Amino acid sequence: MVTHQPLPLLKVQGLSVEFPTRRGILKAVDGISFHIDVGEVLGVVGESGAGKSLTGAAIIGLLDPPGRISGGEVLLEGRRIDNLPYSQMRLIRGKKIGSIFQDPLTSLNPIYTIGHQLVETILTHLDMTEKEARQRAIGWLAEVGIPGPERRADHYPHQFSGGMRQRVVIALALCTEPSLVIADEPTTALDVSIQTQIIVLLKRLCRDHGTAVMLITHTMGVIAETADRVAVMYSGRIVEVGPVRAVVKEARHPYTQGLMGSIPKVGQDIERLTQIEGSMPRLNEIPPGCSFHPRCPHAFDRCRLERPEMLMDGSHQAACWLLEGKANRDGIEWGNRA
Repeated sequence: MVTHQPLPLLKVQGLSVEFPTRRGILKAVDGISFHIDVGEVLGVVGESGAGKSLTGAAIIGLLDPPGRISGGEVLLEGRRIDNLPYSQMRLIRGKKIGSIFQDPLTSLNPIYTIGHQLVETILTHLDMTEKEARQRAIGWLAEVGIPGPERRADHYPHQFSGGMRQRVVIALALCTEPSLVIADEPTTALDVSIQTQIIVLLKRLCRDHGTAVMLITHTMGVIAETADRVAVMYSGRIVEVGPVRAVVKEARHPYTQGLMGSIPKVGQDIERLTQIEGSMPRLNEIPPGCSFHPRCPHAFDRCRLERPEMLMDGSHQAACWLLEGKANRDGIEWGNRA
């Protein structure tokens, strides 16, 4: 009996994003591929400038000009969406894909009440009366932990604290029960204690409603607490992807190992954390071969000449030549060397 593997909810294949400039074309996202299954949380992590946010913006059709998709395709539930007209993509955004951004004020219109904005979103994408939409909006405000939701629905964004505004944005993203949410640095602007509350809330809501999440962040700790799988980005490419527990315990790519080594561990008495020397290259100065090789303590000649493709190793994939033959040539031990 033949069993058919279910289609991934989101499939990104060979996606490239470029920016034309007077000095030539800059490639900000360079041929990346990944998928997200139904109900799964995929964490996307990397330094600022790695291309994480641009990837999210490309998926939901919100690239700022002159940025453009120059290659690859994006499929949602088996249907290609990266080539849709703006009007069709606008209907998918909100109904099929919700979005949560770093600064809630960019998602909320200051001149309308919270309730008005929720009701407008619900009526745009769902077939119901205004009264039903109002009740649904109040219900979602209650679900995200806004006290006195009936009264607070008539308040304006400036009347909420940063943490409460982010809860409203989560309600706005989930009120039409989309199958996928793109969450781009949803906790960065918040206090640490509020960050934890927002992450716990997002995990619970998505679990309860079966929503998949693409969680974009530069914080590996947030990924470790939240995600099922993690994709590590560096200089516009994915350098490692795998189950989050496996990647945290036994990172395969030297860059991921550096990220993990920079996280302090409870009960570990060390004077200095691991440091990745140097900085990420500018888009107009990306070196040949593996773009991480100038900062890599294990780089050898092939790394400087040939760009590695993803290589499978157990449950991980990593773009590193050291994976060929498990790096026996150099006697390197794999796993975290924090």
